[in-house]
Order: sequence, then structure tokens, then C-alpha cells
Amino acid sequence: MSLYLENIALRKVSGDLLFSSLNMRVEKGEILCLMGPSGCGKSTLLDAIAGHLSDEFTYSGSIQLNGLVLDALPAHLREVGILFQDDFLFPHLCVWQNLAFALQNEIKGKRRKEMAMQALKNIELLQIANSYPDQISGGQRARISLIRMLLAKPKLALLDEPFSKLDKALRVQFRDWVFTQLKQAHIPTLMVTHDAKDIPAYSQQLNWPWENA
Repeated sequence: MSLYLENIALRKVSGDLLFSSLNMRVEKGEILCLMGPSGCGKSTLLDAIAGHLSDEFTYSGSIQLNGLVLDALPAHLREVGILFQDDFLFPHLCVWQNLAFALQNEIKGKRRKEMAMQALKNIELLQIANSYPDQISGGQRARISLIRMLLAKPKLALLDEPFSKLDKALRVQFRDWVFTQLKQAHIPTLMVTHDAKDIPAYSQQLNWPWENA
């Protein structure tokens, strides 16, 4: 699995250029970290890759995942997982139901709950299976959010400041756990962050400006 961006230029529809001539490759199990000031286009680039680019922006160039060109592919067919600052768990679903929601459609009936429960057992959170998001801690919600993404079996992971709202002690623990999970799953990962401390030593790093990267 690999992500390849070729000659990407990102503009506002007004014509203002955010960046141009961006080329990068992220192989399976690798983590590439983007750093730069607010407004330079980091999160917007993730939106373009995921297929959620706002009408306020446009891009040129080519986005390829495992050799497949994504540019004209709708978001739900791209098999891209995203982890944000907020967990975005469904408040009306309990924890195991939130996890089961991510499973592929061909998995039916009781098997969906069984797989969700096994995932919770694997991360030692089986005791919160029937709790709702507002009944569990921020750290637990963060872990559930990542496991939900992994259960969807993405071919690419996009991380948009996923650790910024966690307290210092939890941030370090969760950050290391996230990177371990993604590497073990051999998923290429692109992460946006403002904090150099979030960047693992074994990752690649790309700093603004990105022209001719």
C-alpha cells in the first residue's frame, strides 16, 4: 500500500495559491508528518486526499493510492480513514455499536457485535462496551475513535491534529499507541501537526514551504 501525490497545487477559488509543485510518497507502515503555519493548506490537503474538499478550494495534480487515481473517485470509495482532533463518535450509539458501524456491509447480524466486542477486548476496554460516549473518558473516546477507523480497514490513514486536545500525560501514551497500531496494520499515514513533539523519530517530516518537495 502506498500514497503518491504528484505535482499537487492547491488554490482558493478566488485564485489565491496556497502551495504548488508538491510531490510526496508514503509507503505502507510509514508516517509522513506535515508541519507549517495555520492557513498554509495542511488540513485542506487532507480533505482533498479524502475526497471532502470544500467548494472554496480547488486543486490540480494527481492523488494516487496503491496505483489507483483518486481524483474523480467519490469519498466513500477511496478507503481512507481519518482521525481528527474530536472523536466524532455517535452520541446515540453505545461504544460497541459505534465500532460495529465501521464494519463492512457484508458482515451481518451477530457477527458485527462479536467483532466489535473482540476489538474492545483487544484494547482492554470490554467493560465500557455498553456505555455511551458521554459516559466514558476522553482517553477512552480517543482510543475507540482510532479502533473504529481501523475496523473499516482503510488503505490510508489521515491524522489531523489528533492529539491536540488531550492532556500531556494521556497525549504521550495515546500518541505512541496510535503509531504502533498503524505500523502493525501496515497502513501508510499522513499526519498534520503543529507540535514537533508529536512526530515519531522514525517518521518522515515535511516542513512548510512545500513547493518542489
